[in-house]
Amino acid sequence: MKWTARREAYRALLESGNCYHPGSVFDPISARIAENLGFECGMFAGSVASQTVLGGPDIILITLSEFAEQIHRVNRALSSMPIMVDADHGYGNALNVRRTVEELETIGVSGLTIEDTDLPKRYGIGGPPGLVSIEEGVAKIRSALDARNDTGLAIIARTGAAQITDLNDAIERAKRYEAVGADAMFFSGIKTGEEIRAVASSVSIPIMLGGSGSAPLKTKELGRLGVRISLQGHYPFMAAIQATYETLSALRTGTPPENLERCADSTIIKELMRDSDYKKWTKLGLDR
Repeated sequence: MKWTARREAYRALLESGNCYHPGSVFDPISARIAENLGFECGMFAGSVASQTVLGGPDIILITLSEFAEQIHRVNRALSSMPIMVDADHGYGNALNVRRTVEELETIGVSGLTIEDTDLPKRYGIGGPPGLVSIEEGVAKIRSALDARNDTGLAIIARTGAAQITDLNDAIERAKRYEAVGADAMFFSGIKTGEEIRAVASSVSIPIMLGGSGSAPLKTKELGRLGVRISLQGHYPFMAAIQATYETLSALRTGTPPENLERCADSTIIKELMRDSDYKKWTKLGLDR
């Protein structure tokens, strides 16, 4: 089954001695671009899902069904590149996490993160969100692990404690999540090399780092410390917004379409749309 091969490829990344930067994707075409460029895996974030599907902010407005539908479109467009996804807080309590894992496993994701942030924020409460208790975080990870049918699917615990409470809390949570069987540990809010070294020495499972730019350590050193995935933000989606805005603005202000710059030519469009494959399949149907 194709999902098995993709999950095996993703597991191979986690079990390697290297650190990888996944391609941040948001729709079928961006996913194909990442695959064609040779990215080892793709990443579909909850924030990008809210912005792409709803045109709304990252405040847990999107539903599990809407999230899963977009992932299905992305995964269907790929040939072999595995996709990891940010499943936020699992869309509820530990029982909702079970449903989340069932849905995302069915549509072929290779890895998913479940975080311990207390989401959605209560109405009218300012400041950053808080965290659920360690006990509830453990219950969510245990539920996620029990829900999967394919052990090839990586269940990744995620904590933002480093930026919400403190680094010691993040380390304690990571140890507890590892103890119940999480396949990897995702830390967000880690800002310095010293913090990376501290969390790396606290767990023995693969580590992932969130972020909106370059990590404070070189990729090779991250690999030596056990960091297997390091995000680089979601710049492809932001770039797509900017390019669309500029193009529409130029057209609106009278720029002739033939004078527009930085538009994809027919060659790359045909490649991404798999034009040659569709011609082959059309001929196959006609020959019959």
